[in-house]
Amino acid sequence: MRPSILRRLVRRVASTAVLGLLAATLSTTTADARPAVAAAGGLQQVTGFGSNPGSLQMYEYTPAGLAANAPLVVALHGCAQTADAYYTSSGWPELADRWGFDVVFPQTTAANNALSCFGWFDPAEDTRGRGEAASIVQMVDHAKQSRGSDSGRVYVTGLSAGGGMTADLLAAYPDVFAGGSVASGLPAQCATSQAAASGCQTGPQKLSPAQWGDKVRGGYPGYGGPWPRVAIWQGTSDYTVYPANATALRDQWTDVWGIGQTPSATETLPGNTTRSVYNDSAGRPAVETYSVSGMGHGLPVSPGTGAEQCGKAAAYFLNTICSSYYTGVFWGLDGSTPGGGGDDGLPAPAGVTVTGTTDTTASLSWNAVTGAASYTVMRDGTKIASPSGTAYTDTGLPAGTAYRYTVAAVDSSGEAGTPSAPVTATTTGGSAPAKCWTATNYAQVAAGRAHTSGGYVYANGSGANMGLYNVFVTHTLKESPAGYFVIADSGCTG
Repeated sequence: MRPSILRRLVRRVASTAVLGLLAATLSTTTADARPAVAAAGGLQQVTGFGSNPGSLQMYEYTPAGLAANAPLVVALHGCAQTADAYYTSSGWPELADRWGFDVVFPQTTAANNALSCFGWFDPAEDTRGRGEAASIVQMVDHAKQSRGSDSGRVYVTGLSAGGGMTADLLAAYPDVFAGGSVASGLPAQCATSQAAASGCQTGPQKLSPAQWGDKVRGGYPGYGGPWPRVAIWQGTSDYTVYPANATALRDQWTDVWGIGQTPSATETLPGNTTRSVYNDSAGRPAVETYSVSGMGHGLPVSPGTGAEQCGKAAAYFLNTICSSYYTGVFWGLDGSTPGGGGDDGLPAPAGVTVTGTTDTTASLSWNAVTGAASYTVMRDGTKIASPSGTAYTDTGLPAGTAYRYTVAAVDSSGEAGTPSAPVTATTTGGSAPAKCWTATNYAQVAAGRAHTSGGYVYANGSGANMGLYNVFVTHTLKESPAGYFVIADSGCTG
């Protein structure tokens, strides 16, 4: 038996146990669990799209009369689903007809994974140039060649395991995808083995935003171009892929953009949905989170004929709000000014460096950008200065405190370009005061200050047992040093 075949058989057996949580209900309630032999309706199978190292199937929906240079959306199904199920219920074909873009529906099968999950947890499948990830990018290349798709407006979205693969693709191929949308999914590179997959689903690693961001930056080392703009969809009652994953995704991608974790704006949308927007240095949405109150595991849809409706309710296509519509608007597929894609103006300044610190100041320098009239300096996601030169000293800072800075070039019209990668400066002397949070055990886990194991909650760092994982037990946690939490119910002092 060839080694490649043996490896796939091993993955099939091992993943049955590891990913059972992710697909248990899908595999018993979804009528489309078996691989499609022939696509339905306007969905067409495409063969010969490349060497296909991940052994995937390619399906495509193209509206009649689609013009060249149209956008392209790649839509990834969840475990035990098919391309046809996603085509039928996700709403993307409706929006493609309305707005004019092509949709590719990759499909994996039980030949790859016993539960037909995309391999978001497997470095042989989800990293640049390898396995399923490489096959999906070959599908994108085929669509560009055969349909004339716009290389600057390629987007990827997915549900559950497809959402995990979406995050991995954005990290591995930021030069291919202008934006992404992760629905009930996992942070990029949350798991790098089958044994770690289930742990990510119930509670991802307790990492700082910078550590999460490093997992993205490690996907394509040396990449210096613009980052994809990312939408994150999550139900608050999802007990298959827990809401803590949405928090980790937010931390990951805001850190990559260097914009901090405090939203620029929040608003209430239909379906008990709260949208939080995190703007880039130019004031445009770079990351958006959509929290759907009371929703379980699935893709939010909203059947109907209204302007903001789309999709079809089915198993794991949940009637709440049309996530595909709001994601499409975020990307600018409706013809509006996009939050994602399009021209990002001047390039990011290179060589951003911390040149010195004192107990109250942090000094930065960077290389000049051709065409820049000035620069925008942001500290922890907030604009603090607009120097005309290539150096800046931030003053009046507390001692012993770490700050993250990004710099963007601004042209003569006042348009800020792509922000630089973040750099961290820590003022000297002193020590930062302890931070404390009082919340339910459920909220502490959701915020990333604690984690679950066997139905109990444990403080990150110290491992202190906080009791049952529910909304009835409340504790105060003190953080000192960063990432290390202890129970401080008797009072929080430095």
